[in-house]
Amino acid sequence: MADGAASGLTPGFLDVARSLSGRAWRQRPAETSVIRAHMQMLGLSEPLARALAARGVGAEEGADFLSPTLKRLFPDPSSFMDMDKAADAIVSAVQAGERLHVFADYDVDGASSAALLVRWFRAMGAELPIYVPDRLSEGYGPSPAAFDRLKALGADLVITVDCGAAANEAIAHACAIGLKVVVIDHHMMREEPPRCLAVVNPNRPGCGSGQGNLAAAGVVFVLLAALNREARQRGMFERRVEPDIRQWLDLAALGAICDVTRLSGFNRALAGLGLGVMSNWTNPGLKALLAVAGSEPGPAKVNHAGFILGPRINAGGRIGRADLGARLLSTDDPEDARALAEELDALNVARREVEREVTETAVRRVEAAGHHADGSAVVVVSGEDWHPGVVGIVAGRLRERWRKPVIVIGVDAAAGVGKGSGRSQPGMNLGRAVQAAWKDGLLLAGGGHAMAAGLTVHPDGIDRLRDYLNAALACEQVEAEAQDWVEVDALIDPSAATRALFDDFERLAPFGPGNPEPLFALGGVQAREPMQMNGGHVRCRLVGADGASLRAIAWRCADLPLGRALLAGQGGLSVVGRLKADDWNGRRGVQFEIEDASDPRMSI
Repeated sequence: MADGAASGLTPGFLDVARSLSGRAWRQRPAETSVIRAHMQMLGLSEPLARALAARGVGAEEGADFLSPTLKRLFPDPSSFMDMDKAADAIVSAVQAGERLHVFADYDVDGASSAALLVRWFRAMGAELPIYVPDRLSEGYGPSPAAFDRLKALGADLVITVDCGAAANEAIAHACAIGLKVVVIDHHMMREEPPRCLAVVNPNRPGCGSGQGNLAAAGVVFVLLAALNREARQRGMFERRVEPDIRQWLDLAALGAICDVTRLSGFNRALAGLGLGVMSNWTNPGLKALLAVAGSEPGPAKVNHAGFILGPRINAGGRIGRADLGARLLSTDDPEDARALAEELDALNVARREVEREVTETAVRRVEAAGHHADGSAVVVVSGEDWHPGVVGIVAGRLRERWRKPVIVIGVDAAAGVGKGSGRSQPGMNLGRAVQAAWKDGLLLAGGGHAMAAGLTVHPDGIDRLRDYLNAALACEQVEAEAQDWVEVDALIDPSAATRALFDDFERLAPFGPGNPEPLFALGGVQAREPMQMNGGHVRCRLVGADGASLRAIAWRCADLPLGRALLAGQGGLSVVGRLKADDWNGRRGVQFEIEDASDPRMSI
């Protein structure tokens, strides 16, 4: 490891004040006293102890961070507003023989949440029917028409998961037709909750759980503990084995990771321990999905959930049948799981093509107008017949490209409505701004959380929405841009990029918001043997002054300054990126995933 790895360098790391992505570099700040405490108490190397301290992990918190346990971190279910009411209502309905249904959102978090409940009910000797609204014909969340259908199906009580917290009008209709409702959600919501039996949401105003970073699947997992407790108090386990909810941690982890939640505290324990359960691949749906993706069973990582399983589960809700993901995750029949996995995999292939076409069109449209570089706080782009199932993915791609919040809207001209999805930049609360736009009458519907939002708008109101959001986010933009550093954990030479170093830093996993994947810097390297790949990726070797080299890849950058510098075989580059395992043909090596680079002619 190079001498600069632990020298407490100031902003302008490697003298980079403006990189090829337009950002300054700095070493991730950490308190020296905390670094020393982690080294002494946990026996960590200085770079690893620095990385741990830089993630806000205090001197007494290191053990729980590196080895989280449910015993120490599981919150009291009663700390969630209405959790006891929800458990009482659901268990009472089960005892009374009432007919319950789960109403789920159509994404991974919704599917995971529904599957958790289905599996608990099955362990209790009952089947829980699943209802997932169609994205195109029904839109997001509960509606009066959906509740009418559930009532006609014979439902007595409906549990909404990953939706419902803002569905005041629809839930009022449910109550009017004699349908009982329990809401389990995590999205931002109004001050006035829906009037129903219970609204459990850690982001509900007044909730004192302190668990606002949970995905809906995490909230449902806590609900299962509350259901067990309520059923135990009523003597329901005297002749029945109490469900061990730990066996379903894989579903809680899937929701947490795919919904890009902050992985800290209890949520980190859910994700980390859940990946351990997932590694056994006992869930027939996950095992089948892994097989159709061409991956081998083994230790599950964030990559499995976020990039292999998640996109395929989402594909049903995006461009296919909305309930496929929930059915896959809740089935115990291997043949049923195989058929569902194959259908979802085929839909995912089709989704990729649709996504590519929309992305390319959106990029051309925005860059031709210059809206990506005009100083605006947010990019809002729309197009007719853009599939609403991919606009969220496209928004995420464009946010990565332009490093500012992006909202992509697909306009259905015949219906006279635009449905959009947005992805935000750290430090800019897009969900709050969208909810304010809805409250002020600019939207037909809208909401979300800090990093993501969804909305419905009249096409002729899109320009007004753009102006509103730019004004609403202007102050946050200034602060976010000031903090948009590339934060480096350690400076290394290519020869130091070993599997041992990778394995050491893997102790910080799972990575995600609140616990970013470690970034390493290489100074004075040359990109040799560069090659452009399909999808705009660039592969090369990074060669240091001593001739040591490191296999590297940079994603979707061939038409950007980073990609052009790599393809030119430029020397003297400073490069920042992540170490990734490279186990091809049993080599147990590493490769470097390039995040950013600096042309020395641009640095000061």
